[in-house]
Amino acid sequence: MQFFFYLGFLVVVLLAIFAVQNSSAPMVTMKFLFWQFETSLIYTILGSIGSGMVIILLLWIPSAIRASLRARNLKKEIEILERERKHQMEANKPKEP
Repeated sequence: MQFFFYLGFLVVVLLAIFAVQNSSAPMVTMKFLFWQFETSLIYTILGSIGSGMVIILLLWIPSAIRASLRARNLKKEIEILERERKHQMEANKPKEP
């Protein structure tokens, strides 16, 4: 988990360097359905990267929640099985005279 944090931090730093170095990029016209607006090329690239990150995050969240719930259920099952095992070991323990 820590590896992905550092990897994300590195990507953000590289994007910031990219944005600063390309701040004088030419203007581009964006068209979508009935909308049309002009923006800097760097904002278009950064917006695309940000949109991609959001889409990946939204696709990842459900699987992460399912994995977390499954791990919680498995931990509960382990606790139950350990209690049963302890109870059986006590029941099978030879009685001292």
